Formats: sequence, C-alpha cells, structure tokens
Amino acid sequence: MTTDCLLEGLLLVDKPAGWTSHDVVARIRRVCGTRRVGHAGTLDPMATGVLVLGVGRATKLLTFLVGCDKEYAATVRLGQATVTDDAEGEVVASADAAGVTRSVLDAAVARLTGGIEQVPSSVSAIKIDGQRSYARVRSGEEVQLAARSVTVSRFAVLDVRPVGACLDVDVEVEVSSGTYVRALARDLGAALGVGGHLTVLRRTRVGRFGIGDAVPLETLEPGAPVPLLPMGEAARGQFAVHELTAEEAAALGYGRRIPAAREGDPVVAALAPDWSLVAMLDESGREARPVVVFAAAG
Repeated sequence: MTTDCLLEGLLLVDKPAGWTSHDVVARIRRVCGTRRVGHAGTLDPMATGVLVLGVGRATKLLTFLVGCDKEYAATVRLGQATVTDDAEGEVVASADAAGVTRSVLDAAVARLTGGIEQVPSSVSAIKIDGQRSYARVRSGEEVQLAARSVTVSRFAVLDVRPVGACLDVDVEVEVSSGTYVRALARDLGAALGVGGHLTVLRRTRVGRFGIGDAVPLETLEPGAPVPLLPMGEAARGQFAVHELTAEEAAALGYGRRIPAAREGDPVVAALAPDWSLVAMLDESGREARPVVVFAAAG
C-alpha cells in the first residue's frame, strides 16, 4: 500500500453510522486534495461497514466493482413494519411476534434464499423519470417499484431474542449486487404475518474486500497518511488477469485490440509486466476489446 494521497488507488473505509456515502466522499476529497473521488455502491446513513472508494484514475475502476457480491451482518426486528423498512422510518403496523417459532422462522428464511424476485424499498435511490424514489416518497407520492431478480446465496440466522412483543433476529447474508437487505427484512416480516424492519446493518464485504481491509473514517485527516491500494493490486485480487507483454501493453495504451488470453470472460484486468493496471478488457470473443484504458499518470 502507498501512503501518498497524491497517487491514485482504492481506499477501503469503514463507514460510521450517521454518514451518507456522499459525506464520506466529500471528506476524502478534502483529505486527498482532489475532487476525483467516487464510491462503488451506496450505504444508507444508518449502515456501517465497507465502503469502497476510488481516488484519481481509480474512479474508472469503480464501475467494475459495483456489480460485486456483498456480505452483511444485520438485525431484523419482527413485529413492526416501518415506512422505510428500517429503524429510521415511522412504525406503520405492529403485531405480536412472540408466537413465531424457530422452525417457522427458518422456513421463511429458506424461501428468501437463492434466486428470488425482490421489490426494492420505496425509499431506495432508484430513479423514476430522473427523480430518486426516496425523494418522491418524501414529497408525499405513493411509489411502487418493479420487482427485480436478485440472488441471496446465504441467509443465516445467528440469534433470536425477544424485545417486548417483538423478536430481534441477528442474521448474516451474502447477496448479489442490487439486493436490498431492508427489503429482505420487510419480506421476512410479511411472510411471517407480523411485519419486520431492519434495525442494524453492517456491510462486512464487497467482492474480495473485507471489513478487515477497511480503515475507520475518523483516522483519515488532511496531511495524515492515506492507505491507498494500487490499482494493479486491487484488480489482480478481484478479476481474471491477462498478463501482458510490453508490446501488448503499448498496443492497449493506444486503444488497439490484442488476442484474448481468457476467451469467454467479459471482465479481465490487463496488467503490464510491472503489474500496473493498463486496461480493463472484454474478452468475450477471440479479441480482447479495451473497455477502459488507464492512460499514464501526469
């Protein structure tokens, strides 16, 4: 890792509660002295955990990281439904969840595991005719979003405990990109007939990047070292790799195509002999098509 914030790279931040993803980006812009900072997937203000940011040329790499699978630790409160499907919204319905047995809970969780059709929360950031869904809801509009296909590869119940007439259920989930854990909480409560919402959400992994790789946001201050992960190292750990010759690296630098090394793979990281990231390639066919070329710095 480099500690020079003037160099580009990925920055893995452990986002605290109460901060929006945009707030974090704004802080890192000040820390690194550049506006070229972006993130690879929003976390709600109440959520904590792994937020992947790109600095400098690494912002071009974020497009390929947005679609990575993710892992979360969460707490679902059964017995209350809220307008936002999480603890920040007003409770709109309550029911006694004391009768929900572990076997009934496990069966409902199993039905929400695997490939499912999920309706995103109406207060999500999905755009409808150019306006965020949450903005329409806050203005009093009733919003119904279309269901989308998502994959919940793991949905594990860790603990169940009573809280008054409610039940708090600690879970871990591994999901495909585009899955809303708030919606899983909502749908679990609905399936059990008692309502449900999310009270705790912590993102513990994005692709190969785990919570152990992330640094607390409060440790990042202007003038202090910034642990940036070089693009080549980040891409090598996350994507299929095409090891280039010096001639191939030069050709890609000019946007030319070269023979595919991993024919059939649509996302390939092209690395120069010095392991720097030259380009992201589409090797679906016999030729490697440059999707993004990382021009030389400076």
